[in-house]
Amino acid sequence: MRQLARDVYLLRGFPPNAINVYLVGDVLIDAATRQGEKRIMRELRGRTLSAHALTHAHPDHQGSSHAICTQLGIPLWCGQADVPAMETPGGIANSQAPGWLNRLQARYWTGPPHPVARALQEGEEVGEFVVLESPGHSPGQVAFWRESDRVLILGDVLNNLNVRTGVPGLHEPPRVFTPDPARNRESARRLAALEPALVCFGHGPPLRDPRRLSAFVAGLAA
Repeated sequence: MRQLARDVYLLRGFPPNAINVYLVGDVLIDAATRQGEKRIMRELRGRTLSAHALTHAHPDHQGSSHAICTQLGIPLWCGQADVPAMETPGGIANSQAPGWLNRLQARYWTGPPHPVARALQEGEEVGEFVVLESPGHSPGQVAFWRESDRVLILGDVLNNLNVRTGVPGLHEPPRVFTPDPARNRESARRLAALEPALVCFGHGPPLRDPRRLSAFVAGLAA
């Protein structure tokens, strides 16, 4: 894994930066797809974790959550409004728009339901990070913000690559995976206003350019 900031690590993935998983102190943030379990567990070998937190309950972020929490004996945390999707059989698929692409993800990427030990809400702390509710891409998506060095982990509020082509660059998440694009855009404006020095995305390489982030968000339609 690669260190990005103090106690913030990006786990290896293939292709690099396609589906990101982070270790923040002793908390694992997101868990890729169901196929990511063995890779993630290899990288965590020798480390003691206290919890596993999700930015949001989508197949490419919760796929290995049940397996990892079960093997490591750690609790699962996620945004309050995403708890039903994470705990209910078929909840992840039901939270997505109908269509072949989401059916494909449900079949190959989605992990089993898992009980949520802590429903994250605005202002709560996860280690040194504060929870910021940032809905739109999912009802309960949250971001994690550390003001001391302006590090932001924002899930899929924005992507820093084109998820179809793999080409790096700032994008809104695809609408097929985003039930409320307008609300997600509001979340993006709120997070960009923090002027983060380091932005860690669910998809795409880290960004260390607050002006570039602000300019992109400013160009989004109202």
